[in-house]
Amino acid sequence: MYLPRFVQPTPLNGEHLHAEVNKELEFRVKAEATHSTINDVIVSGPLNITNHMTTQGEFVIRWTPIRDNLGEYFPICFITEGLSGSSVYQSEMRCVVVEVGRRKVKAKVVCDETKMTVEVEKSSVTGIDEDHLRLNDPSNSACDLQRFSNNTHIIGVIPLNACGTQIEEDDDNLIFKNEITTFDNPNDIITRHHQVEIQFYCQYAKRGNVSLGFSAHRDSITVVEKGFGTFTYQFEFYQTSQFTNMVDSRDYPLDVVVKQMIYMDIEAVSTVNNTELFVESCRAAPYDNPNYHPTYPIIENGCIVDETVQIFSPRHQRHFQFGMEAFKFIGMHDQVYISCSVILCEAGNPNTRCAQGCVNSTSPQPAGHHHHRKREAAMQTAKHHISQGPLRLRRSSESSVTNMNMGLMVGCIVAAVAMLCGVMLYKDKTSGVKYQPLTTFET
Repeated sequence: MYLPRFVQPTPLNGEHLHAEVNKELEFRVKAEATHSTINDVIVSGPLNITNHMTTQGEFVIRWTPIRDNLGEYFPICFITEGLSGSSVYQSEMRCVVVEVGRRKVKAKVVCDETKMTVEVEKSSVTGIDEDHLRLNDPSNSACDLQRFSNNTHIIGVIPLNACGTQIEEDDDNLIFKNEITTFDNPNDIITRHHQVEIQFYCQYAKRGNVSLGFSAHRDSITVVEKGFGTFTYQFEFYQTSQFTNMVDSRDYPLDVVVKQMIYMDIEAVSTVNNTELFVESCRAAPYDNPNYHPTYPIIENGCIVDETVQIFSPRHQRHFQFGMEAFKFIGMHDQVYISCSVILCEAGNPNTRCAQGCVNSTSPQPAGHHHHRKREAAMQTAKHHISQGPLRLRRSSESSVTNMNMGLMVGCIVAAVAMLCGVMLYKDKTSGVKYQPLTTFET
């Protein structure tokens, strides 16, 4: 009840980890207790080992071996501490053994305020079919690794809010992560034949001026999918429920007052007839990234969650218009973004997600429905994430919301990049985890 208990993804006691010279080794420690709050980790290991706690309650332990460590074995031991009142409770101690080997993959990451650029030397990943490499989410045409690759390097240019990029934060930094993996077939979601996982991330300091690149209006998103061709998602705010006056892109970020109605319009523009749009979920978050948590739910599984939401009659099947009251969630952050998960389906087909409509998690699934991620040809697209914003709370004498420390500008994806840091991690499924530190870039 009081003693911290280790849970996943904490490595097992005595587990062997593999590291490489001049590559950053990373592993995570997490613990739980019923009546105490986990607040610290104590680590014993080689010089220059570091740790920090994420907002998800995980401790990230990192160490970069040097050339003199080659061929050596290093124990890293750790315990976690829980706090209840003035009493401190400690977990069991666990130790892992790190073996330091030679460098394998040669790569680098360049970070800027809106994207990550990763370059991998093809000669260092021999035996890999470069046409069978992809990012976490390759459905967006902008995430195709073949767009920028050349004869010598595999090159990816990855937006911070797309391609399946994950976001993590601690008290001081925002960390954006993605990875390059192998796959058997472009339409397969699950593969059992990963030969490599090339993981990389960019780290940004939170404190500072808001990046202009993430305070601006979001452009439409163009997607290419087999059976649906090329189509575009457009997400816009409107001034009234008549949806005649679209908010000018130069007016972003949008200032709103609590309980003020905000009106949103989502449209799929496609040359393929007989298709319909389905909005499966919409959420608000302080960062323009669909993988950020926690969020404020607006629509979930096709069901209205926020009680102020109003759905309006669409002009056609590839159109969705809705409105809602501005919420206090905005006041908890400097700015927030509205992000929606959308699907395009064959109209009138009863076997599509569009036809199911609102599906509560406790509701039985319709007969014949199965959770296969692999889709039947030309029946429906993958889920695509679109966003618009940011929205910013305007103080008003009519509003009961007070100013909640908005001096700290954390309302965009990248706050003030005093330093941008890129790291490449390489995992070979047959030999363990390999890590590689990359150059630090200053702006």
